[in-house]
Amino acid sequence: MKIKSLLFQANLLLAGLFGLAPNPVQAESLPAAKPNILYILADDLGYNDVGFNGCKEIKTPNLDKLAHDGTILKSFYGQPLCSTSRASLLTGRYPCHTGIYGVVGENKDGRGLPLEERTLAQALKAAGYETAIVGKWHLGDQKEDYLPTHRGFDHQYGLHLGNIDYFTHIRLKRLDWWRDDKPCNDQGYSTTLLAKEACRLIQEKDPNKPLFLYLAFNAVHFPFQAPANYLKLYPNLKGNRQIYAGMLAAMDEGVGQVLAALDAKGLRDNTIILFSSDNGGWGPCDNSPLRGYKGSMYEGGERVCAFADWPGHIPSQATNNDVLHEVDWYPTLIKLAGGSLEQKRPLDGGDIWPVLTQGAKSPHFEEVTLCGTDRGDLAIRMGDWKLIIWTDEKYKNKTPELYNLAKDIGEKNDLAATNPEKVKQLKAKYDEVMKDAAACLTGVAPGTKIMNRNKEKDEEVQ
Repeated sequence: MKIKSLLFQANLLLAGLFGLAPNPVQAESLPAAKPNILYILADDLGYNDVGFNGCKEIKTPNLDKLAHDGTILKSFYGQPLCSTSRASLLTGRYPCHTGIYGVVGENKDGRGLPLEERTLAQALKAAGYETAIVGKWHLGDQKEDYLPTHRGFDHQYGLHLGNIDYFTHIRLKRLDWWRDDKPCNDQGYSTTLLAKEACRLIQEKDPNKPLFLYLAFNAVHFPFQAPANYLKLYPNLKGNRQIYAGMLAAMDEGVGQVLAALDAKGLRDNTIILFSSDNGGWGPCDNSPLRGYKGSMYEGGERVCAFADWPGHIPSQATNNDVLHEVDWYPTLIKLAGGSLEQKRPLDGGDIWPVLTQGAKSPHFEEVTLCGTDRGDLAIRMGDWKLIIWTDEKYKNKTPELYNLAKDIGEKNDLAATNPEKVKQLKAKYDEVMKDAAACLTGVAPGTKIMNRNKEKDEEVQ
C-alpha cells in the first residue's frame, strides 16, 4: 500500500488518501478503434448500498458483476449535491471555478452551467462521437441555450430538473419529461423508460461513429416510489427503506438490460463503462462507514460508490484505493477518445488512465482541492488531512474541524484543538485557492454567512 497525499472533494472536500494500486494491465497504449463510452450515474445512492461495497441487505447483481469484472474505486469522490456534481463531471472543473456550488433550479434569470464552459459531450462530439444524455440534466432549463442539445448532446431523453414523480413525471405541478428537449408524454416508471431508451440508442447507434452515452438515472432520489413487483423482493424491509431497495432493484435491472443491448450489438469489448453516484446518499440510505449524508461536509456527502470496467484494458477483480474524483474523467476520456484538451478554461482534473492501468500515482498527489456548498460550508483536504470550515448561520458557533482520514475514515475524532499548526496550514491553502473563486450561480458564495434553511425544503428542489 502506498500512502498517497491527495486531496479532493467537492462541496466538502479536497482530497487525498491511501492508494492500493491494482496489478498493472499490459494495456495497449490505446485501442485501434475509439472506445464507446457509457457513464452510468446514480442519484443519491448510499456508499454501502451496493453489493460490491459490501452490502448484504440489498441485491445489485448487475452492478456487482460489472464492478468485479473491472476495478472498484474505493476512494472516488463526487460532489455533495446534484447539480454541483454533474457540472464537475461534465467540465472537469470544481465548483469554485464553474460557479455551480449548489442546485440549479427554476430561476427567473435562467441561469445554469455557464455557456463558456466546454462540456464533455462537446469535446467528444468534436472527436467524432455520437453523443446522448438519457436521464437527469439539472444544469439549466430556463433558456434554450442551456439545454443538453445545445451543450454537445445529439440526443436527449428524460428530465431537465429533479425530484419528479417517478410515474407521472410531474415536478411541482409541471411535466418534466423531454425528448430532444421537447415535451414528451411517454407513460411509465421513469427508471424503466430511461433503460429502454438507452437500449434503443445502443441498438440504433451510428455504425460509423463511437457512442458516448451518459445514462443519468434519477433513481434513487426522493420521492421514494417503486412498482409493487420490486417491493416484493424485500418483504423483510419496511417503509422507505423497502421502497428505496425496490428503486435500486429497478435501476440494477435496467443496467442489466443495457449490458445485454451492448452484447447483442457486439459492442461490449470496445465499451468503457463507468459508474458512480453523483453524491452521497440521503434518507433511508446507508453510507457506512462514512459519516454524514448528501449535502454535508463529511465524507458521507461526497465519497461515493464507483467502478470502472473495460475488458482487456482495465484490471479485473481489482480494487483501487487511490483518491480519485469525477473531474478526472473529463481529461481521461477525451484523451482515450483521441480528442483535444485545448480549451480556454483550465482543468482541475487529471488523466487517471495510468493510475488505473499501470499503478501510477493519482494526478492529485500532493495537490490541493477545495469546494463548498451553496450553504456556504467548505472543506479542504491535503493528503490524509481534512479541514471543515463552517460558515452557515446555523453553524455559527462551530469552530473548524480537523480529521486524519487515514486513521479515522468515520471522522469521529476532531484533532483541531491539538493540531493548530495543521489547521493554520490548511486554512492558508484554502485562502489561496479561494482568492480567484468564481461567483456563486446557485445560492450563496462560500465564506458568506447565510440564514438557516429547512433541510426538507432544500431536498425538495434537488
